Amino acid sequence: MPLYKERIKNSVFPVIGEGDHYAKIMFVGEAPGKNEAATGRPFCGASGKVLDKLLESVGILRKDVYVTNIVKDRPPMNRDPFPHEIEAYAPYLDQQIKIIKPETIATLGRFSMDYIMKKFGLENNLKSISQMHGKIFDAKIATSGTVKIIPLYHPAVAVYNGGMKDALTKDFQILKNFK
Repeated sequence: MPLYKERIKNSVFPVIGEGDHYAKIMFVGEAPGKNEAATGRPFCGASGKVLDKLLESVGILRKDVYVTNIVKDRPPMNRDPFPHEIEAYAPYLDQQIKIIKPETIATLGRFSMDYIMKKFGLENNLKSISQMHGKIFDAKIATSGTVKIIPLYHPAVAVYNGGMKDALTKDFQILKNFK
C-alpha cells in the first residue's frame, strides 16, 4: 500500500518541510516519525529536540534553515523507507532543492546521505555513515552553481545512544562556517 494512504486510514498528515525558503542550509532527513505525521511538521519529536539543541550549540536558529525529509509520509511502525518509496518521493525533494537553492545540504542519516550523494554525482565517495559523517563534499547544482554536502548522523542516534551526542555535536561545529 502506498504510504500516502496511511493519511486517510490514520488521520495523519504529509510532512513537506518547514523553515526559511531562502535558507543557506537545508537539512534532509529520511522520513517522518509518529509525532511528525500527527502534526505535519518535520523533526518535532525527540529527534527534533536534539536537532534544536545542536543548532543552538552552533548559533543557528531553526527558523533560518530549511528542514525536510526525502519521504514525506511516515512508513508504518517507523520502519526504514523502502527504495521504491524514496524513488516515489524524491522528485518532491528535488523541487525543494531547486526552489530553496541552499548553499549547504546537511543530510541526516544514511538514507538521505545515500540519495543526496548519488543525486549530485558523488556516488564514488559513498561509504558507511560512520566513515562519512562530518565530511564536506563539493557538488555542482544547476540552479546556483555549487553546493556543499555534509553527511551527518540522524539526531535519533543521540536519542537511542547517548554516547553518540558528542559525535553529533562535533560534526555540527562544521556548520558554523556555512550559516
